[in-house]
Amino acid sequence: MIPSPRTATSLPRLLSGWAAGAFGFVVVMLGGWWFTVAVGLIVHLGLLEFFRMAQFKGIRPATKTTLVAVQLLLVTTQLASGGGWFAGDVAAAVLPASGAVICGWLLLQPVTGTIADIAASIFGLFYLGFLPSYWIRLRDLEGSGLALTLLACFLIVATDIGSYVVGRRLGRHPLSPISPGKTVEGALGGVVCSMAVGALGGTWIGWSWGWLIGAVLGAVVAVFALVGDLTESMMKRDAGLKDSGDAIPGHGGVLDRIDSYLFVPAVVYSLVTLVLPLVQG
Repeated sequence: MIPSPRTATSLPRLLSGWAAGAFGFVVVMLGGWWFTVAVGLIVHLGLLEFFRMAQFKGIRPATKTTLVAVQLLLVTTQLASGGGWFAGDVAAAVLPASGAVICGWLLLQPVTGTIADIAASIFGLFYLGFLPSYWIRLRDLEGSGLALTLLACFLIVATDIGSYVVGRRLGRHPLSPISPGKTVEGALGGVVCSMAVGALGGTWIGWSWGWLIGAVLGAVVAVFALVGDLTESMMKRDAGLKDSGDAIPGHGGVLDRIDSYLFVPAVVYSLVTLVLPLVQG
């Protein structure tokens, strides 16, 4: 089966895409609380869209409690990162405590919460709280935080561009019924493009064997960006929605725009802090 050709990019989609990219670049460069507030705003809007999808399925998540817990998680992550006010990993303590509070809130409702209500609430905390908090951890890494955050973002963008260009020109084999527009060829094109950018980035940062380590990092990021994209597509498909929302002209909702960015920072942070020191001795 050959996927149908995609329509040309509309002007609103192009302009909103450039605006989102410019906004992201500015807040990454600023870092600190500017970056944390920006991440908090984005995930707040994304979480509202996620709960909207859950409600389409008849699920009643602890919306307000989870929204507050997510912001608390992000704030404590910033306070604990980069030699902040708190010693230790305070965010690691906030996560289970927030989960308990969410379950307690559902217990107190007139209609007792169900397994689906609990699962949606806790997953929302993880999906749009815990995972995005790693962007803050990554940005606040001493010495290399800015470079690594920019590289992670560029790798995701490279994956998107490579997938789109190769998929549109050479795509013949559908990748998954969850997202009919994606093809195997497009996915491979995204991986190759991300590896090329990763090789350049690893050399730029100055790692030993930087081109090789960067290329491997690029491949890993491409895979997890694709997983993030397909995960959100799976949820939209289950909820019977085309887009998670309409906040961004030409792109749908906020969650449609950030889905590829959710799983990546935790993976990059773990590879750089745990695996890279072992590889480089």
